[in-house]
Amino acid sequence: MKTYVATKNLGKLAEMRAIFASSPLELETYSAYADVVEDGLDYTANARLKARALRVQLLAAGIAGAVLADDSGLEVTALGGRPGVLSARYAGADATWAVRRGRLLEELAVGAPADRSARFVCALVLLTADGIESDARGEVSGTIVDRLRGESGFGYDPLFVARGDTRTFAELTDPEKNAVSHRGRAAAALLASIAAPRA
Repeated sequence: MKTYVATKNLGKLAEMRAIFASSPLELETYSAYADVVEDGLDYTANARLKARALRVQLLAAGIAGAVLADDSGLEVTALGGRPGVLSARYAGADATWAVRRGRLLEELAVGAPADRSARFVCALVLLTADGIESDARGEVSGTIVDRLRGESGFGYDPLFVARGDTRTFAELTDPEKNAVSHRGRAAAALLASIAAPRA
């Protein structure tokens, strides 16, 4: 099933293609995708906004196909769950990922909180070509380290160590990360949902 992904984040797109490689979804991009204002109250709401916006754009261009959208974020216990749904806009909408990571470390350095626990959360929304909508959520718990480690991944990956591991997401191979990540878990849940018979 040809499926257009509502993202301009090339790192996220590559990761999603790897995660869905053996699924029925054939992920494509739409070069003219126009970002939507992500003002939803949670990850699923934002993913739904993006999926529906891309669907409208595709229909206006006369393109048929399914749409897949993701919204994800990092929730840090010591920061009261921030940056959360604002993870991609932390430190300002135009901030680079290096600036966002730096801000996170600076905030955690204030008072040096003992609790550096955190979790990554991902919501996926799939809209089929005939308008059927499905959604799923995945999360992974872990801790935030005190300095950047690793060269792989993107976003906050160099700062996050999943529970039960000693390496950051940026120190894992792509298959290792995808097997345990919030996005990998959300994808598994979504595929199970769409494979289940509908009432």
